[in-house]
Amino acid sequence: MSLGTRMQSTGYQTGFANEFATEAVAGALPIGRNSPQKVAHGLYAEQVSGTAFTAPRRENRRSWLYRIRPAAMHGTFAPFAQPRFHNDFETGPVSPDQLRWSPLPMPTGAVDFVEGLFTMAGNGSPAAQHGVGVHLYAANRDMEGRYFYDADGELLIVPQQGRLHIETELGVLEVEPQEIALIPRGIRFRVALPDGEARGYVCENFGALVRLPDLGPIGSNGLANPRDFQTPNAAYEEREGDFELIAKFQGHLWRADIGHSPLDVVAWHGNYAPCKYDLRRFNTIGSISFDHPDPSIFTVLTSPSDTPGTANLDFVVFPPRWLVAQDTFRPPWFHRNIASEFMGLVTGVYDAKAEGFAPGGASLHNSMSGHGPDAATFEKASSADLTKPDVIKDTMAFMFETRAVIRPTQQAMDAAHRQRDYQECWKGLKKSFVSPR
Repeated sequence: MSLGTRMQSTGYQTGFANEFATEAVAGALPIGRNSPQKVAHGLYAEQVSGTAFTAPRRENRRSWLYRIRPAAMHGTFAPFAQPRFHNDFETGPVSPDQLRWSPLPMPTGAVDFVEGLFTMAGNGSPAAQHGVGVHLYAANRDMEGRYFYDADGELLIVPQQGRLHIETELGVLEVEPQEIALIPRGIRFRVALPDGEARGYVCENFGALVRLPDLGPIGSNGLANPRDFQTPNAAYEEREGDFELIAKFQGHLWRADIGHSPLDVVAWHGNYAPCKYDLRRFNTIGSISFDHPDPSIFTVLTSPSDTPGTANLDFVVFPPRWLVAQDTFRPPWFHRNIASEFMGLVTGVYDAKAEGFAPGGASLHNSMSGHGPDAATFEKASSADLTKPDVIKDTMAFMFETRAVIRPTQQAMDAAHRQRDYQECWKGLKKSFVSPR
């Protein structure tokens, strides 16, 4: 099948972490067994496992792939230079300062998705199998003749500007801003840019695979619905030539020659697969009387840790919503958390900041560093007419929240787009206390 035909073979199955079965050629999927003596159409059977073989059935993730050539076929790996993308989260002191950055500038030369990745912060490591890496990307060309996979963690991609056409081993994801893509650990893919350039955020999860959070007292409905997660139908690429395979392994990038496209899976079945989700479908829950629920009420996906109730990673969104609470300071209140927060803005305005936090920008508030609304937002919210609802629309902000300190990289601290005057936004907060004595 040609590249052009493959790119037209898009379609989706719905549901998160369900068992799927899909074939691009009739009869390619074996019936009644996973690895028959001979696979139909001369294909090879290959299993890819995202969890331990012995993981409980409800948590086990694996897929069987029926492909033109096995994934083992490629040249020897050698180091690949892309010094801005790494897992070097430093070992020295971390400042407790609140940090904020303007959007990552678009590249001036030709840069693809892998070349355009810029590591901002992180914690843990692939070797320890816990923690996260937080990256930005800015790119202006397709990945031509280049394929990539991350052996260190799954990738949660949050586009902010420009669509992404992501061709994976298991099918094609078309992703636009206000949607997210989840690429499992080890799955090979290539990114094209339908709009010519693109920018966004990436969370690299080294810990337990993300899943939907439990709903507890909320009940059986609310937050992200499983049926809204879309997994691609099988679509393969039969292509030979001089290509390269880029791998991220133990925090470093490696390159190998490969004489064929690794996106050659003709059929597959299982529950270890890429997917996408439209954040605009998130069913927001909030107070209709007074005060705020904790921001955990906005969790889309979570990666649990070894401590019950404490996440290795929470992916949280702040979408359009109604604020109706009475006798309540409606924007996010001033707070300090044991958790650490890396925040981004996809579109619109974030309701806790009057200016300075632009779409494509980012902020980092680490454990127990105080933060909250700026002076202008505080004054406006303190005098708002609470007899009327406040409708927040045309916005989408998100947060990568972790139990561990998110350590900023040196390149993020030195970046020209870092806002070194961020703390100034709170200086306008006045002392209004009047002693009763």
